[in-house]
Amino acid sequence: MSSTWPKHDMSFLGGRRQRRLRRTEWMRNMVRETVLTPHDLILPIFVEAGSNTRSQIKTMPGVERVSVDLAVEVARAAAAEGIPALAIFPNTEDERRNENGTEAFNPDNLTARTLRAIKDKVPEIGLITDVALDEYSSDGQDGLVRDGEILNDETVDVMVKAALMQARAGADIIAPSDMMDGRVAAIRAALDDEGFGEVAIMSYSAKFASAFYGPFREAVGSGSRLKGDKRTYQLDYANTDEAMREVEQDIAEGADMVMVKPGMPYLDIVRRVRDEFDVPVSRWTEVPQVELETAPHVQVLADAPETGAGLVYDEARHMLHMFNHLEYDTETLARVRSEADPGLNPDYGSLS
Repeated sequence: MSSTWPKHDMSFLGGRRQRRLRRTEWMRNMVRETVLTPHDLILPIFVEAGSNTRSQIKTMPGVERVSVDLAVEVARAAAAEGIPALAIFPNTEDERRNENGTEAFNPDNLTARTLRAIKDKVPEIGLITDVALDEYSSDGQDGLVRDGEILNDETVDVMVKAALMQARAGADIIAPSDMMDGRVAAIRAALDDEGFGEVAIMSYSAKFASAFYGPFREAVGSGSRLKGDKRTYQLDYANTDEAMREVEQDIAEGADMVMVKPGMPYLDIVRRVRDEFDVPVSRWTEVPQVELETAPHVQVLADAPETGAGLVYDEARHMLHMFNHLEYDTETLARVRSEADPGLNPDYGSLS
C-alpha cells in the first residue's frame, strides 16, 4: 500500500535536504556538534575520617563519603573509566572545626591526606581542591565571621594559606568557591611566589545564593551548623550581569577556568560566559533527589522526600530559582509565584 503513496513536488527546496545528514548512524556521529565523553567530567569525592569506612549521604541517595584509603580506590576506578580529575571535598570532624577555620590549612587535614595518598597510588589522575571555610568552620560560613559580618580580607588571608597547603600536598587545580573579593589574585600571587606556577585555578566565579545547595552541605557536614545565610557574598540568583562582572574580574585576576554553580538551572549564565569569555567553563549541577513531572511550559521538580538531615525540598523556592534562568512567559511565572506564596518577596526565605 505504501508504494502507491504519491510524492509531493518538493522542487521548491532547490535541492536543500536537511535530513541527508541524519540518514545513518555513522553520518550522525560524523557531524555531531556536541560530544560528551568521560574526559569532559570531573568526579566529586567526599572524604571522611577513619579507615576502610564509608557512609551514605542522606541527601544524595547512592552517593557515599569514603575514608582516605577507599578514596584511592575510587580514584583508581575513575582513572580506568577515563575520568580526568577528582574534586575532593572533606567532611571535617566536629572537634577539628572552629570559628577561625584553622583546619583549612592544617597540612595533615583530610584534604591533604587524600591528596598525598592518591598522588602516590594514582598519579595519572588530576586532583582539584576546594578552597572555602565552610568545610572547616564551626558556623558553616565560607568566611570568617565577626559580629555577624562575613569578613572579606581576613578570609582571603586564610584561603591563601589553605591554597598553598593544598599545592604542597599535590593539588593540580585550586578551586576557590567562597566568592570573596580578590581571592583569585591573592592565591595566584602566592602560588607563583612559592614556585607553584603550574598549579591552575578554577574559580567558582558565578556562584549564586541558591536553594539547591542542601545536598552538598549535608555531604560536607556544614548544613546543620550554618548560622545565617550567604547572600552578602554569593550572587543574587536573579542577577546575570553581575555574574558577568564576577567572571570578568576573576579572569583578570588570573583564573584559568571558571565555574557556574548551580549549573542545571543557570544554563543561560553558562551560555553567556561561553559567548563572552575565551576560557574553559565548568558547571556544577546540584539537585535534590526528586522526580520530574511534565508541565505545560517547564519541567517541574516535585514530590521530594524528607531527607532525614533537617533539609526538606521546597518545591516553590527551587522552581523560582530555575524560572529566573529559563525562557518562560509572564503568565507562567505569575502562576508559579502566586502558587508559591501570594506575598512572595524577591528574597523568598533564607537562600544561600
